[in-house]
Amino acid sequence: MVAQAYTVAFEGIEARIVQVQCAVTPGMPAFSVVGLPDKAVSEARDRLRAALSAMSIALPSRRITINLSPADLPKEGSHFDLPIALSLLAALDILPREEVENTVSLGELALDGRLVGVIGALPAAMAAAEAGCTLVCPKACGAEAAWAGETPVIAADSLDALVRHFTGRAVIAPSAPGEVHAPGLARDLREVKGQERAKRGLEIAAAGRHHLLLVGPPGSGKSMLAARLPGILPPLSPAEALETSMIHSLAGLLEDGGISRTRPFCEPHHTASMAAIVGGGRGAKPGQISLAHNGVLFMDEFPEFSRQVLETLRQPIESGHVVVARANAHVRYPCRFLLVAAANPCRCGHMSDPARACARVPDCGAEYLGRISGPLMDRFDLRIEVPPVSYRDLDLPESGDGSAQVAARVARARQLQEERFAGAEDVRVNADAEGRLLEDIASPCAEGRAMLARAAERFGLSARGYHRVLRVARTIADLEGSAQVRQPHVAEALSFRLSVPEPG
Repeated sequence: MVAQAYTVAFEGIEARIVQVQCAVTPGMPAFSVVGLPDKAVSEARDRLRAALSAMSIALPSRRITINLSPADLPKEGSHFDLPIALSLLAALDILPREEVENTVSLGELALDGRLVGVIGALPAAMAAAEAGCTLVCPKACGAEAAWAGETPVIAADSLDALVRHFTGRAVIAPSAPGEVHAPGLARDLREVKGQERAKRGLEIAAAGRHHLLLVGPPGSGKSMLAARLPGILPPLSPAEALETSMIHSLAGLLEDGGISRTRPFCEPHHTASMAAIVGGGRGAKPGQISLAHNGVLFMDEFPEFSRQVLETLRQPIESGHVVVARANAHVRYPCRFLLVAAANPCRCGHMSDPARACARVPDCGAEYLGRISGPLMDRFDLRIEVPPVSYRDLDLPESGDGSAQVAARVARARQLQEERFAGAEDVRVNADAEGRLLEDIASPCAEGRAMLARAAERFGLSARGYHRVLRVARTIADLEGSAQVRQPHVAEALSFRLSVPEPG
């Protein structure tokens, strides 16, 4: 007696279909799982035996073999419990084999037969839709999986409920998608007193997804400014929301099966390891840079991060994806994020205040910011000095535009970019443009080009720096609604590029 069911194995956000074959044959009673299972998958036989006993189903005195195909693909996680159970029940003729073969299932079994929620239901539903199958999962995962929208999702609270569903005694209705979480109360830019230049830098960064470095003494408002960036970013598009939610599903961060249109905002501590930032660890899980996909990654106390972590950011910033390489797998995660880094000008933080600076000024500043390598510093489009705010300034009335007004300008600039890059592959904002496309959209007027050439020669701009200035100038022109990149746009882009000197 041989039956089969289907489930998935995760490789990054990609869910690969795995065939679960069950053979019940004569021989010494045994229950074995083959096909590169990890410890959690191998333990499924004990959970399954207890769950079936709770349902008053006895295993036959025969040899039971479960094969997970393809056999050379590593299988990890407790979500293999349910497909193993369904294939076994089909092999014992308790469930109709044709019905089970047309499903992709995942879920963990409790010892009393309940189905426990697992991570990755949304990517699994996408894989089931591509295969033309129905997804079967625990009830806790149904609302999340239903967001795929292209395949029925049968969500049950127990294995017994699934048996009654497949035998037609109590059919389970397909699950509906969870709710779209309303964005929380955003912090307003008006709450930041002064720092008008830094606010302008935030607006440009949000409009074109340009990486931003804030340098200033303690208490000058760097973290306060960064925390208000999500309030001026446009909401996630439906495609972006689904893409981001698939990563969060693998990390187990989706609550009650709902998704959010608010862009993610991740702020890891400077003691975080490379695996926590980039991804890795057991199962090569996504790191902070992937969890911040389509959103903001805020790294406060930037020079305090380990040199290894900082240097690992260089390639993902350029490519928009990260490959977590392991001996038995290479897992790829998307990570197109807006990096906002904040740093003190030196270790004591008071290099610009003669009354409070240490005796090593200015060498301590060069040494401290020198922890940020030249190639990494070159990847920041906007570098802003954030001066200290006097206590007298705190009594001044609110000034400048609020987050709502800035967000409206950012949304208009993003709309222009969406129309501009409608036919371009893998290009969404100005920060993604390169090569001939960048030259076509950001070619400045003659005066602007001459100014940029003089600045490049005088300040030794690299080729990357030259192109990043063009991208920022294009974004500034978009905020102004100008079709042509003009000299003032280039001048402002250069001022943000050159305000913080290169390390060393």
